[in-house]
Amino acid sequence: MTEADGADAVNAVNAASPPGARQRPRAERARQVADVLRQRITADAFAGGVLPDERVLGQSLGAGRNVVREALGLLRDEGLITRHRGIGTRVTAPKLGHGLDRLTGLAETLTTYGTVTNQVRAAHVVPHAPRDVTSRLCLPEGGEAVCLERLRSLDGTPLSVDTSWLTPDVGRPLLDRDLIHRDVFDLIEEVTGTPLGSADVTVHAVAADGDTARLLGIDEGAVLFAIERLTRLADGRPVDAETLRVRADRMMLRTRLHRGPSSPNP
Repeated sequence: MTEADGADAVNAVNAASPPGARQRPRAERARQVADVLRQRITADAFAGGVLPDERVLGQSLGAGRNVVREALGLLRDEGLITRHRGIGTRVTAPKLGHGLDRLTGLAETLTTYGTVTNQVRAAHVVPHAPRDVTSRLCLPEGGEAVCLERLRSLDGTPLSVDTSWLTPDVGRPLLDRDLIHRDVFDLIEEVTGTPLGSADVTVHAVAADGDTARLLGIDEGAVLFAIERLTRLADGRPVDAETLRVRADRMMLRTRLHRGPSSPNP
């Protein structure tokens, strides 16, 4: 997004508003400016991660300094930027993109950004798996499943806590593989000799509980992406039911959607 695009985005809403809307509360205008700046930051539009001063930003966005200051405060509260007198405003850390238009593991995406490591926190057979797990994996109720939990880090910084429940025929061989450096999707395809086919994915926004916050090095109550994913082999058989709790301050989820004939919700 260019500076002109950003100003147009802000001004377009003003122009489309009913009479008197130009006097909207400053908080509304600040939210609008924050949205434009967030898009610029995500697009890596600020060289070196350094934002211009409030006056320059205001001119480029057609907004007053007080509005810009409040918008920057919103982005700071999100953990997206830091602000220090005499130093200026800087992007805290670039958000890492994870596409949702192709079935890839999170580690497969993150390897393009740095070194991915996994701390294995659990890897064992559960003789009587929870009912919701056996139901999702189409296993007999009360049957066994393999539980795998890993803390995933990028260049030493914790990013996600991933819990996978695997069918016994797939999960048991995985317990003897390299769970620290290998991606689970790669291992599933390796032990089955079959490519993965599809996955059902649901994303929620949740607050970090105390234990998850401790593992990820964030404040309790911080926002996380909770990603529920049920992955199937090419023949349609479910083999991996996952829950990923991902730091929303470091990750963004993106995809490209194409409009086609409408279909009923599953």
